[in-house]
Amino acid sequence: MEKADKNRRVVVAMSGGVDSSVAAALLKEQGYELIGITMKTWGFDDIPEKDSGCCSLETIYSARNVAEKLGFEHYTLDFTERFNEVVIENFVSEYLKGNTPNPCVLCNKAIKWGALLEKAESLGAGYIATGHYSRVRFNEATGRFNVSVSEDKSKDQSYALWRVSQKGLAMTLFPLGEYTKLQIRAIAKKMGLKSADIPDSQEICFVPNNDYRELFEIRMPGFKEKVAGGDIIHQNEKIGTHKGYPFYTIGQRRGLNVSVGKKLYVSKIDAEGNKIYLDEEKGIYSKSFITKEINLMTVEKLDKPVKAKVKIRYNDVGKEALLTQTGEDCIEVTFDEPQKAVTPGQSSVFYSDDNVIGGGIIEKIIQ
Repeated sequence: MEKADKNRRVVVAMSGGVDSSVAAALLKEQGYELIGITMKTWGFDDIPEKDSGCCSLETIYSARNVAEKLGFEHYTLDFTERFNEVVIENFVSEYLKGNTPNPCVLCNKAIKWGALLEKAESLGAGYIATGHYSRVRFNEATGRFNVSVSEDKSKDQSYALWRVSQKGLAMTLFPLGEYTKLQIRAIAKKMGLKSADIPDSQEICFVPNNDYRELFEIRMPGFKEKVAGGDIIHQNEKIGTHKGYPFYTIGQRRGLNVSVGKKLYVSKIDAEGNKIYLDEEKGIYSKSFITKEINLMTVEKLDKPVKAKVKIRYNDVGKEALLTQTGEDCIEVTFDEPQKAVTPGQSSVFYSDDNVIGGGIIEKIIQ
């Protein structure tokens, strides 16, 4: 590949869907030199049930067709080994600890802004671009980059991007950040893309049939039978048996198969003892927790307690809280009002207005 202006060459992550396809089209209109890359992150032989959606042959061909239509090169790169070692292994190990992980957050850090970013640099590209609904801002006073909320608040994906590094943000373009989903679909229709009307996928890409219990069975045959039959505890008494502690999450109410005359929710998961604990709704509210593995964007560290709006799950609207950095890699979050089902393993993301201050992984509940 001949040398080009580094600042105009962009590697576009292409899933074959409407968002990444339109992202590429918008950048092409702006005069960027594009290289399309589709990342294969799981093996067809490993999970044969997943024959559609992200990384399927159908989506790879779709991405290639878009690249051909817009007139730029397209490649499919195999990141299966790295994805397996980093994302899937973490997903399984976190559930084995009784936590509820968010694999998309780790995939963004390790694959899209890890392996893909490395590839972009090797191709002489100055940027990578994705179809995320988000924006990147640069503060000249601090010299730091941060993710910010997209124009379309209902589709905003800033929550899943809190782990991207300063280097990654400096090399990132989010072409869809200023658009709504309706506008993007309209552009796709004008382009004649088959994906224009396809509903957005809500599945985890590597989980067969959207049931992670099947993934456990594929990777650890016989595991479900081994952990089934553990105790369900309420008010220090056994009231039933469960299907295996990894298959429950904090705040879960349905599928418990117990009857005590009142609504009960999962309040605690004991991985070591293979037990789950239930409580009434008031018992699953928490006010304070510790986050680990923090990544701060707008500042290098919190020198003093800071007020912020904090989201504890993807679709959370966010609630007011006080952030106190208690160590190099830890922040204590204290809500103004207790919040329901704070879940270890999930991401806690901090906002100041539309700007992401940073985030961390929920480690333990304090109160």
